[in-house]
Amino acid sequence: MKKKISIVYLWYGFFSLLLFQSCGKEWLDAKPDKSLLIPKSIEEYQALLDNFTVFNSTQVSSLAEIGSGDFFLSTASFQSLFSVQEKSAYIWAPTATFYVGELSGDWAAGYKRILNANLILYGVAQIKPSAAQEQSWREVKGSALFFRAFNFFNLAQEYCVAYVPASASTDLGLCLRLDYDVNIASKRSNLQETYDRILSDLEEAGQLMNANAQFKSRPSKEAVYALMARVYLAMENYERAGYYADLALQIQAGLIDYSKLTAGVSYPISKVNAEVIFQGVFSYGIFTASKLTVVPELFNAYDPKDLRRSIFFTSNANGMTFKGNYSGDKNQFCGLATDEMYLIRAESAARSGHVSAALADLNYLLKNRWMGNYVPINISDPVLVLEYILKERRKELLFRGLRWQDLRRLNRDSRFAKTLSRVLDGNTYVLYPNDSRYVFPLDEEELRMTGIQQNIR
Repeated sequence: MKKKISIVYLWYGFFSLLLFQSCGKEWLDAKPDKSLLIPKSIEEYQALLDNFTVFNSTQVSSLAEIGSGDFFLSTASFQSLFSVQEKSAYIWAPTATFYVGELSGDWAAGYKRILNANLILYGVAQIKPSAAQEQSWREVKGSALFFRAFNFFNLAQEYCVAYVPASASTDLGLCLRLDYDVNIASKRSNLQETYDRILSDLEEAGQLMNANAQFKSRPSKEAVYALMARVYLAMENYERAGYYADLALQIQAGLIDYSKLTAGVSYPISKVNAEVIFQGVFSYGIFTASKLTVVPELFNAYDPKDLRRSIFFTSNANGMTFKGNYSGDKNQFCGLATDEMYLIRAESAARSGHVSAALADLNYLLKNRWMGNYVPINISDPVLVLEYILKERRKELLFRGLRWQDLRRLNRDSRFAKTLSRVLDGNTYVLYPNDSRYVFPLDEEELRMTGIQQNIR
């Protein structure tokens, strides 16, 4: 056991060393040293994947959540922020002033995990498992593919334009790092290639893994289906999104009865609950409860009998702040959960005209969020049903890193387009629908080291 633990620590010491070195050079050019002690067993690779700090605690989606407009800061809270990029995301700053000497935290964190996943994929491929080890080997490979796909997807939501089939083959995509060998020159793919890679990684992962994982911090076939539903939703392929949401719900369909929760505690929703499919979290200083104040428009959208008013929110000096994290603590939840799957399946049904199926999912969700007797929504117009679902999506899935993705796809439909604005120290900042600032810039050091193209915004 001591040998196993020491190997794991040495390997993660290597990961930490790469992170330290990346302060002077970017992740796409970090060079691993193969002479370091490398794990030799399936169990050791699983132990690497089980490091929650490396694979599940992420900054990816943080900038997107900052920019999504569901909260505001006082001038004093804004000025107290340490990070330039946090401030820039909050006011949708132009490229020239976005980082001011900082490296992009979200970009670096995403590619760190992609590098780690690639190293594990390379290492486990060198092992020929026995019959007794076969499924463990498959779980390790499938998990690494899942993490690579998840990070490519999250990076695409921040650093690529929204997916549109007609232009995806010419729009800029990500650097698709598929190998641990960083001597291979970095280049940006097109957006179609980026999404094709995300989906192919997930399809392969789903074929390898069991339906459920032993721990919610580990990926599973169910988590693959849930993530594929999210990916297809971002692609506006609503039929496929609903299909995969349904597959996920066939494995796990539970919802929390909010009437059984204790609203008065700091974090009413526990980390281990009936809805979590895959556990992931993210955080930035800007999300501190004393700083973050939910926009009144959002809080006032909840019916007085809606238990989310008391489960999700508590007061701070400027209004209402958020406490409804599915992480069970101050960190924002960015994993996968059944409530999201019900809403994806409902939206898919509504868009295809299957009103009764859409309302069945929506009403089931709301019944578990209601105080006293819930009166089901009963309307026949599919357009009105879709509007209901999208409103509930915003109210249910807030502060999960999803609002930015929704704004990007829904802004392309004039019925649902939103103009965001924030007032800070007497100045008004505005983000219009389909604005080029819905894509974040790359930092100057990344551009200098790799020569890849900057995003046009």
